[in-house]
Amino acid sequence: METFGNTQHKIIHGDAVQALTVISDNSVDLIFADPPYNIGKNFNGHKDKWETEEEYLNWCYKWLDLCIQKLKPNGSLYVMTATQFMPFFDIYLRKKLHILSRLVWYYDSSGVQAKKYYGSMYEPILFCVKDKNNYTFNTDNILVEAKTGAKRKLIDYRKTVPTVYNSEKVPGNVWEFPRVRYRMEEYENHPTQKPIALLERIIKASSNENDLVMDPFSGTFTTCFVAKQLGRNSIGIELQEEYVKIGLRRLQLANEFKGEKLQKEVRTFETQKLATVHTLKLFEDSNGKYIHGKH
Repeated sequence: METFGNTQHKIIHGDAVQALTVISDNSVDLIFADPPYNIGKNFNGHKDKWETEEEYLNWCYKWLDLCIQKLKPNGSLYVMTATQFMPFFDIYLRKKLHILSRLVWYYDSSGVQAKKYYGSMYEPILFCVKDKNNYTFNTDNILVEAKTGAKRKLIDYRKTVPTVYNSEKVPGNVWEFPRVRYRMEEYENHPTQKPIALLERIIKASSNENDLVMDPFSGTFTTCFVAKQLGRNSIGIELQEEYVKIGLRRLQLANEFKGEKLQKEVRTFETQKLATVHTLKLFEDSNGKYIHGKH
């Protein structure tokens, strides 16, 4: 295991189960866990497929138990997995934590969908706490438009004085955020990158400034990146060196890694754009202006 960073933001390069054992118990305010789903995704040459479902679940139970140990008494855990495994997570965790919400992250998908069954258009998330009477939930920081009040101006006649419904509300348990696409500014080279907007809602709701946010499967380090933007501290754990380099760059913890300059990967359409600019520069005149239509 290798550790990088500073007192505010730390990256641990290593196996999640091993790395979690070195983190102090009852020290983390918020954990967002987005593990491999055991569906065969290729993570930089490492395939997330276990021999059996039982092996996968037993591995998950190990890091889930460790995450629970690391949470403060008033801490919160958000955890994701594939739809087919979430029922096992739910049954396992409800014996150890209070599950307050079962969330659905819904997104449209322009990719190839199933033809002989219904294709998956969402990913499930459990929102759990140790103490249902003492946990952080910043309602005012995550309010969204309530269309009944904001647009339709319907009246609530059940009240003593009939009043227009509120124009804002706490989000329901179905969240619609676009998946991270190749041409989006936030895109990094990772097969299961989660959107900034998703993590912003979670971190704003379930942590405060200077709290410690942890992600045991950091990937592109979006959790830690958003935590930093929002004034929280972070710990990110990641097994793959290529993704650790993304984290070091996004968190501005290093400019180089083992002699390699850390910079965002140039995408194909950006390469084409650069090539066009280079071609135009070949036709610059002596005053630095592009010559158009010159014969």
